[in-house]
Amino acid sequence: MQKSITFKNANISFSDVGKGAAVVLLHGFLENATMWQQIIPEISKRNRVISIDLLGHGKSDCLGYVHSMELFAESVEAVLKHLRIRKCFIIGHSLGGYVALSFAEKNPQKIKGLCLLNSTSNNDDVERKKLRLRANKMIQANFTNMVRMSFTNLFGKESRTRYKEEIKSALQEALQTPIQGYIAGQEGMRLRINRNHVLVNNDFKKLIIIGKKDPVLNFELSLNEAKNTNSEFIIFNDGHMSHIENKNELIVALKRFIN
Repeated sequence: MQKSITFKNANISFSDVGKGAAVVLLHGFLENATMWQQIIPEISKRNRVISIDLLGHGKSDCLGYVHSMELFAESVEAVLKHLRIRKCFIIGHSLGGYVALSFAEKNPQKIKGLCLLNSTSNNDDVERKKLRLRANKMIQANFTNMVRMSFTNLFGKESRTRYKEEIKSALQEALQTPIQGYIAGQEGMRLRINRNHVLVNNDFKKLIIIGKKDPVLNFELSLNEAKNTNSEFIIFNDGHMSHIENKNELIVALKRFIN
């Protein structure tokens, strides 16, 4: 059941199930808490699992036209404060990983472990920044086609066929994202800083889950990042959407990481 708090006059929606060690799940761009619906029942058997709709996604409101990683992280902090959670494992998919790093930078004492799922502590390169600016101009003219294209491009050719129904369902959720949420999220990601230091300078558990065929994150760069930041890493054979493409392996990996 979804609950909510007010953060800076915006509604932030979240779910809170199970008992045990607190595990915070943060979804990616154009996703929401429903991305974890196959994962939560497994993880919550032995843990307390909090899944948050980030600003401008799902049932959470927007706050202006730039959702910086710091602002996202503040909203996560507000939820955890409301729930009186002092320490947690935090698992972030893609954008959720950038938010998790920002949260950990400010609150390292609250982190038991941080997992970057198809995510990175690196900032955008020049080309990616240009793509985000272009996307924000184009989204205002043709929202549906842009979201459809952005989302479908997260999957490799084989996965598009193999997981047709799952992709269809996830795309419907993506299309619920408001234009303002899309623009604010893209702008926040474009402006985000490199946070390699968060992984290097802290001794909480660190795990990077890498998709071998990830169309968004370069495989070799992700591998080097894990090695250079002394982070444990796991390689899956598919792409950017491990919760769909490698669901069973992901559940095993997350259980091991948490327990």
